[in-house]
Amino acid sequence: MKKVKILLLVCLVAFSATSCFDDMDDNIIASEDINDFAWKAMNFVYLYKSEIPDLSDSRFTTTDEYTDYLNSYASTEALFESLLYLPNEIDRFSGIYSNYFDLQNALSGISLSNGIEYNMYYVPGSETEIFGAITLVLANSPAENLGLERGQIFRAINDNNLTLNNYVDLLSSTSYTINFADYNDNGTPDTSDDDTVELSGINASLTKVSYSENPVHKTEVLNVDGINIGYLMYNGFTIEFDDNLNDAFGEFRAAGVSELVIDLRYNGGGSVQTAAYLGSMVTGQFTGEIYSKLFYNENLASNDTDYLFTNSIDGGGSINSLNLSKVYVLTTSNRTASASELVINSLKPYIEVVVIGENTVGKTQASRTVYDSPTLFSDTEANPSHTYALQPLIAKSTNVNEELVPSTGLVPDIVLSESVNNLGILGDINEPLLAAAISHLSGSSRSSNLTTEASKVIKQLSLPISALQQDMQID
Repeated sequence: MKKVKILLLVCLVAFSATSCFDDMDDNIIASEDINDFAWKAMNFVYLYKSEIPDLSDSRFTTTDEYTDYLNSYASTEALFESLLYLPNEIDRFSGIYSNYFDLQNALSGISLSNGIEYNMYYVPGSETEIFGAITLVLANSPAENLGLERGQIFRAINDNNLTLNNYVDLLSSTSYTINFADYNDNGTPDTSDDDTVELSGINASLTKVSYSENPVHKTEVLNVDGINIGYLMYNGFTIEFDDNLNDAFGEFRAAGVSELVIDLRYNGGGSVQTAAYLGSMVTGQFTGEIYSKLFYNENLASNDTDYLFTNSIDGGGSINSLNLSKVYVLTTSNRTASASELVINSLKPYIEVVVIGENTVGKTQASRTVYDSPTLFSDTEANPSHTYALQPLIAKSTNVNEELVPSTGLVPDIVLSESVNNLGILGDINEPLLAAAISHLSGSSRSSNLTTEASKVIKQLSLPISALQQDMQID
């Protein structure tokens, strides 16, 4: 597979110089000028450079003009944001970070976490009061150590009832006490007769710690009607855990799995290469064929890359492939993004992909960390005077047929939403989304009652998701 080449264009050999600008004098913008770094980086690598007039190579004719432009912004963040293409529609994902050490940790799956993930809902009858439901408890986390479970409902933090105005601040604290509650739906699918969410008197004190998440959250081999079904909850395409992912498929292969359900409902993405490995683990019969493609802007067009189905992990062992001709994928609308969507989009030309859940996020672009260094993509020679780095969109991902993931997301084959009153146990055959997959693959109607129960609609908040939580990273 072709790797991204080291950038040796004349205008970037000395990255702090202004030699890219025609008719400029020999003055040099100070290398410590972070605005200078941000503009030059975006001018060279940004996927949508041609759409931004201020990034044109002919935008400035003198050094003074360029300097005045840089100084017109109150901060580097303001400059960076001014260079994004349709940030509310197309580029919702590029980011700038003042400390690239924190960025590197986040991309490696290391974050400050107490181990719970949750959805937020409106209290029935209210437009301001809200409550939460735990959707995921991370392994070996403070939350798991306290025995917290998926499906638990909480109404307050530190005895303060949650509202639209306070929930972000309350849940952002490093330490807090979570106040649990009971939700009574009166046993009907209609929300109009639901009772108020009442505090139960049960509490738990949580503290966030530096946490490294193994994205292989859960694996199960389920035997249903004589069919061996593999279930994998996979929460992030993190290269540091590629061997763990491969080991999971080794377990599936040893168990004679003939059907597979991949749960990507909380997977915002990650490594493009890991996504190619996952596709190769699902299949195995297409080794050497094109899995996905990356296309860069005009400056980096020579780096356009084909990712191939492969039978080995770089620097590791052989891939444990299942040679399947069909796979089931579980999705949610606000969390299944980027590399997760790449897997669905890239497998579809080769095998049947049955998507169950909600429309995905709609992110077809990939990014890479850009440092203030001569080669941009390496931190080994980064400017020691600051720790800023960019995470801009630099390429678009397609499948072998050069089809993009639409910005509106991928539409599921079976539409089914998680329900606060019936989240179920992940990996259990009665969990509604997994039950729908089992029903489809076995041709039974066993999930009809479950899907009816899960159809109860309680108004849900759209929680803020950071760009890094929906990243598709070029390694």
